[in-house]
Amino acid sequence: MLTVPAYAATSATEPLAPTTVERRDVGPHDVLIDIKYCGICHSDIHNVRSEWGPATYPLVPGHEIAGIVTQVGSEVTRHAVGDRVGVGCMVNSCRECVPCLRGEEQYCLKGNTLTYGSIDADGTLTQGGYSTHVVVNDDFVVTIPEGLGLDEAAPLLCAGITTYSPLRRWGAGPDKKVAVIGLGGLGHMAVKIAHAMGAEVTVLSQSLKKMDDGLRLGADHYYATGDPATFEQLAGTFDVILNTVSAKLDLDTFLGLLAVGGTMVNVGAPAEPLSLNVFSLIMQGRVYAGSLIGGIRETQEMLDFCAEHGIGAEVEIIPAEKINEAYERVLASDVRYRFVIDTATLA
Repeated sequence: MLTVPAYAATSATEPLAPTTVERRDVGPHDVLIDIKYCGICHSDIHNVRSEWGPATYPLVPGHEIAGIVTQVGSEVTRHAVGDRVGVGCMVNSCRECVPCLRGEEQYCLKGNTLTYGSIDADGTLTQGGYSTHVVVNDDFVVTIPEGLGLDEAAPLLCAGITTYSPLRRWGAGPDKKVAVIGLGGLGHMAVKIAHAMGAEVTVLSQSLKKMDDGLRLGADHYYATGDPATFEQLAGTFDVILNTVSAKLDLDTFLGLLAVGGTMVNVGAPAEPLSLNVFSLIMQGRVYAGSLIGGIRETQEMLDFCAEHGIGAEVEIIPAEKINEAYERVLASDVRYRFVIDTATLA
């Protein structure tokens, strides 16, 4: 067993604090990763504060992990010592059900093993990337291509794949009009990726205060949803709307922005239930859908796509001692656009 420095939550109400965690010995199919950077995702906050159900403490969050391989198991062939690699939201699944067999481990029918807060195959609680090292099964480790900095690549392991997967599935590309609701950690990646796919991209944000950023990141248009005229002007416009926010929206109002046969996809996860009038869908043949991260194969595809198009996350690198401050700034929407922990500061 390897004991490594980490930052952990000890309850839903106490600040995260320095600690240590034990990493299992490297097995035949495992990879030991020296973590260089780990992104802070809004879902880390939800989990740490038991807002999506009771958490088990102590809990080390972090599922946007980028680092260097320092040891591999005897049966590992896909990675070698020195490789630049990443780990996202999952570290295992059953590998046998229909979703797993088609490369959609995120929908594993038996339940996948999350990077933190899940019970692993050995009965222990998984602990995440707010630490200096992690041991992960090789099948759930992806390669970070040259040309992507490890810091800007870390958030791609969640924010990148969460937006890439639905954009790809619902055909974002040339001659398609895509709207992105929200310009935050997810939204800014959606804008970059949809633009690189060749779509005409519009940002729908509460105000115009981030308009310059949105246009710089690749948006063609930027509208304030706080202005009722926006919904009149854009009615029936979009082929795809990607909702990246966790706020409770008036779905019928936003569905009215879809063209005939258009699709609105939810990747944000509001704590409150949402409701809609089915006639918002029926009368124009519209679709309301959801999407959860992406499988391992598609995550690698996304990283290769981002490297090819020079796409990385916009990051603010912080030392470990600023994690609690970063949480409060995330809640206040005071980050452009992803906090990334320099894990060297944990040592």
